[in-house]
Amino acid sequence: MAMKLPTTGLPFPLKRLAALTALLLIFADASAQNSSALDSTVVYPAEYFAQFSPVNVNDMIDRVPGIAVALNSGAASGGGSTSTTNNNSRGLGSGAQILIDGKRLAGKDNEARTQLSRIAASQVLHIEIIRGTSGDLDVRSAGQIINIVLREALSETTVSVEAGAVAYHDGEVIPQGSIVYSGNRSGLNYLISAERRAAYEALESWENSLNANFSPNDMILVDQVRDQANVALNGNLTYDLTLNDRVALNMLYNETDPPTSLDRAITNLNKRPPVTTWEREDIPSERNGWELGGDYEHQFANGSRYRFLFIANDESFDTVRERFTGATRDTTTRKNLFLATNTRTVEHIARTSYNFQLSSSQGVELGVERALTRLESALRMGLPLNGTASAAHGGLVPVAVPLANSTVQETRYETFAVHNWQINPRMALESTLLVEFSEIEQSGDVRNKRDFRFPRPKFDYRFDVNSSTQLRLSVERYIAQLAFADFTASSANARDEQQAIVAGNSELEQEKAWRYTVNMEYRLPQDKGVLNANVFFYDVEDAIGKIDISPSPTSLLSANGNTGNGEIYGINLDASVRYSFFSLPPALLTAGLLVQDSTTIDPIGGFERRIVPYDRGNYRLGVRQDLPALGLSVGVNYRAGFEGNRRIVDIDKIDVVGVPRTLNLFVEKRGYAGFVYRLDTNNINDGVRCRTRDRYAGSLVKGIVSEYEDNCSVTGPQFIFTVRKTF
Repeated sequence: MAMKLPTTGLPFPLKRLAALTALLLIFADASAQNSSALDSTVVYPAEYFAQFSPVNVNDMIDRVPGIAVALNSGAASGGGSTSTTNNNSRGLGSGAQILIDGKRLAGKDNEARTQLSRIAASQVLHIEIIRGTSGDLDVRSAGQIINIVLREALSETTVSVEAGAVAYHDGEVIPQGSIVYSGNRSGLNYLISAERRAAYEALESWENSLNANFSPNDMILVDQVRDQANVALNGNLTYDLTLNDRVALNMLYNETDPPTSLDRAITNLNKRPPVTTWEREDIPSERNGWELGGDYEHQFANGSRYRFLFIANDESFDTVRERFTGATRDTTTRKNLFLATNTRTVEHIARTSYNFQLSSSQGVELGVERALTRLESALRMGLPLNGTASAAHGGLVPVAVPLANSTVQETRYETFAVHNWQINPRMALESTLLVEFSEIEQSGDVRNKRDFRFPRPKFDYRFDVNSSTQLRLSVERYIAQLAFADFTASSANARDEQQAIVAGNSELEQEKAWRYTVNMEYRLPQDKGVLNANVFFYDVEDAIGKIDISPSPTSLLSANGNTGNGEIYGINLDASVRYSFFSLPPALLTAGLLVQDSTTIDPIGGFERRIVPYDRGNYRLGVRQDLPALGLSVGVNYRAGFEGNRRIVDIDKIDVVGVPRTLNLFVEKRGYAGFVYRLDTNNINDGVRCRTRDRYAGSLVKGIVSEYEDNCSVTGPQFIFTVRKTF
């Protein structure tokens, strides 16, 4: 007899959820009698990849059809987070896309995705794409999970070395490389690595602007260089204390010093003859951080499991921006801006959980997580005003900035219960009830303390229509985490020379949404490929965007704040197919198309606009051709977005940001003694990123345009040559 769920008196989103659940149970009851067991896990043994002579795990998964779909299936769309701010998640949560030996790594910056290039291919037994849901897994995912299963009793030591360099369009050549040492000794699995990656950027931009009457206003040319290199030291240790007890430790230290220099030529076209002034900016910066994570797991005799996991990390970022002006490039010595920003972010996480089986088809996980996150932020601003100069403000006069010195701390608890139900051999339902409690306290220039509580239910249903086709339906209550940087004042992007700082807002609240997704996946016979379609709809509350916090009509000021409600909807299509050209071995063709839209009412202008960053969408196309007999692989990838994608509204300006078209090529050759040579050419088409900006005289509400700007920039192609070898 089918189950009937009462819906009277429930909020509308819960009525949808209850109706969906009832429909699924009826469907399950009708189908259970005639279903046959289907294995929803796809396994690729190490022998599958032998013909490609892979060096590391990344080399292996690049050959798997549909791997991009699997890795991105945790997100309903390709549009990004629902917040306009940096949505770095705090805490761990239950979600993850990559497991190693069925376990998630106790890390965030040092999580499993970053480890794949460090694990030698010789250590891999097989790779699993887990399309189902099970209480045996350490994580929960609305999509698919990649599980890298390593060989047991691996006693030999492996050393993987990579050396190479990156050549940039301005002639700069920067070396980079890595070394990984891994193995097993007396039951201790270890992996230690060191790497240096070039992150240099030489940006050129040009801007033409018109006055309100469309007469020429000015022309701005910018040369900006960021001399950045990322250095990381990593260590992972795993040890089986007994047959039922396992401990692991995950360590990371990283250092990034991204000093930036900028030259700006501003030609005033309102004067006759035009007059050019020069600006120079020096922006030294230092960023470093560390992370330590560990976990302990005990397996009970009845099959239940207990797990405790902790993570501690600490990151500091200090930067100074000084702007000088002069009549020529060589006379830019008059300082007219000083900005110094010092931030430190600290996070401590502890998570404990207990898994057990209710029956052969039902499992439960109960647990709690505590995360303490703190941001310490200080901003000093100096301008060439009348007053007493200060050495701490670059020899300029100190300027008071609201919320310039603040400490923001959140203490958050999550209690969760997860129920996995294998309804029948073809149907599974995972139900989650998570309740989040948080306290956000801000001190310094302002004192504010608030408490929040959010129930977050989630339902994930999967139906294996047959061995090739799977249907997934998901409904969840989503609560976005606030970006602490929005609570305090910070230095603005140097690309807008008319804006020095971004104001903070101590009254921000979390963005919320009901998320509904339908996903259909079809795996072609004989491992020929994967086709995937995802339809999504988000009902958003308290969206985050720019709001007016001006102290007076003549002193305009905006900050990120809650702008109201909105909707996001679209479809994401992906294809990964093996196809033979001429008499060559099958190539792997990948293609994707994201078409989406969103709508909300802008609180400043009062008009309808899209929710950033959910723009109109994008498309991509790629081909990878492996020629095992020659030890050769070549590939091409192209990505572009739809024009008119992103409209960003501020109190006195509206930006429309375009998306560049990028074309990347690579060629890889496996040579003598197992050496692998690879050449990547990124952004070979020198894709141009453009934006338009309408500036207003006073608030945009008045509708009086003062200037039209048209800006474009390029970063040029990159040529990356690497040599790799595992010993």
